Amino acid sequence: MSAPTADVPDDPIDVGELERVHRPVMLDQVLHWLTPVPPGAWIVDGTLGLGGHAAAVLAHATASRLLGLDRDAASLALAARRLAPFGARVVLRHADFRDLEAEATSCGVGDAHAILLDLGLSSFQLERSGRGFSFQRDEPLDMRFDVRQSTTAADLVMRTPEPDLARVLATYGEEPAARRIARRLVAARARRSIRTTRELAELVTAAIPPHRRPRKIHAATRTFQALRVAVNDELGSLEAALPQAAHLLAPRGRLGVIAFHSLEDRVVKHTFRRFGREGWTVATARPVWPDEDEVR
Repeated sequence: MSAPTADVPDDPIDVGELERVHRPVMLDQVLHWLTPVPPGAWIVDGTLGLGGHAAAVLAHATASRLLGLDRDAASLALAARRLAPFGARVVLRHADFRDLEAEATSCGVGDAHAILLDLGLSSFQLERSGRGFSFQRDEPLDMRFDVRQSTTAADLVMRTPEPDLARVLATYGEEPAARRIARRLVAARARRSIRTTRELAELVTAAIPPHRRPRKIHAATRTFQALRVAVNDELGSLEAALPQAAHLLAPRGRLGVIAFHSLEDRVVKHTFRRFGREGWTVATARPVWPDEDEVR
């Protein structure tokens, strides 16, 4: 197996533990729609994460090969350990799926019979990466999937002009109180640095009057989403990747995308409708939803 090396957190996860506690989302649906594939065919997982989908697909399609990409080197290193039993059938690359075609070409993948993009965060990134994706832990306000890039969430909070910061929160977080929050953050940063998740969450909560705070989610949820999406240019990557994925598909190949919030969903729906007008077959008239047990 070809894979990069990377530092993992101070409490490295045992592979057995990883397989026990990490169940990839919508696994049954992924296997149903993306397998079987012809012997020797390539499968591309553009968001490898901890390798849960990849391991299941490789076990299910026993003669397939898999190219796995991920922006997060720590996740990729854990996935490499998980996928080691599949040996030379697996090629892993530390890369953004916005470079899907270039990475596939460099790895000798002429076409793929199945491509999966599982968008959003993994439980590992939320709970154990130490990069400030969650307001439930006091961590550095980083939020980068790929730590090689320079701009962090703290940089955005500290440097972005107030109107632009409000626009980020409204556009990428769909935050109704975007202007209030931006105003509070700009006022606070004039007095001190905002560098941790706790500081940010407290400022956001204080910016929203109690009677206007959301009832079902934390007051800072949308702000954290907005900053993460902006830091990693998640929608830009998705918009760039989908046409490349369609172009990379073999005849009768399939592309599956798992979206978690409405912004991703809109991009996928709009692009798939365009694919339909261009002659591609959209396999499902409506989105496929997770089972009730999985939602709970």
